[in-house]
Amino acid sequence: MAPRCSNAVFAAFNVVTLLLGAAVLAAGIYYGAPNRVTECERFLRTPALVLGGAIVAVSLAGLAGACCRASALLWAYLLLTGLLVLAAVCFGVFALVVTNAGAGRAVSGRGFKEYRLGDYSTWLRRRVEDGGHWVRIRSCLVDANVCRSLKRNQTLDEFINSSLSPVQSGCCKPPTECNFTYKNETYWIKPPGPSNYSDPDCNSWSNDQSELCYGCQSCKAGVLGNLRSSWKKIAFVNAAFVALLVIVYSLGCCALRNNRRHKYSLVGKR
Repeated sequence: MAPRCSNAVFAAFNVVTLLLGAAVLAAGIYYGAPNRVTECERFLRTPALVLGGAIVAVSLAGLAGACCRASALLWAYLLLTGLLVLAAVCFGVFALVVTNAGAGRAVSGRGFKEYRLGDYSTWLRRRVEDGGHWVRIRSCLVDANVCRSLKRNQTLDEFINSSLSPVQSGCCKPPTECNFTYKNETYWIKPPGPSNYSDPDCNSWSNDQSELCYGCQSCKAGVLGNLRSSWKKIAFVNAAFVALLVIVYSLGCCALRNNRRHKYSLVGKR
């Protein structure tokens, strides 16, 4: 009875992960549809297809191994699960290391923080300083209209006391030290006369709503600020995922042992 219960629990879990993998796979197919053409959606398509396909394949192997008592499939399942545990642990350590440095800088008299690219780890900086990577990230930011939500016709006092996300702070307004004149949340007037700014982002600012500060170093830093916050959360989710994988691995070992006992019991009856 106990072996059957163990195999049943293992099989039930793999049915759940199979459905989850199918959902992720369907999302990848959805993002690949002809009418899904934004850069963000194209970026999501390949990871969704790979992840969904991997989950479906591993779940099918575990399900078939438990239900059909196919020990070879269970060995393959355990090998892949062990590799997943190792990969998840390595990713968690890596995420904590590369996101350890970097934080927003408080600005006097402002409710938001501003971000500097040099505050982040070298590995993260290289990701956004690479021209090809940044073109895709910038296109994604424009498609997502990250700055449009700021347009609330606020007064200057309301705006400078508002709370902005790292991306909004870095990409949707010029740096405070530029000392531009505020007209609205995404429209600022440069002072007359020759421009001799210590911060090159002041020259990069444009009131063109498709440009704004998307080419600024502060925008790249803001993206990393958002990424840092997200990766910290992902690290905790990843730890829970590792714990779950260890439990699944243990269930897989029990199912494999049950298969062996069943095989030996059949041999003994003969």
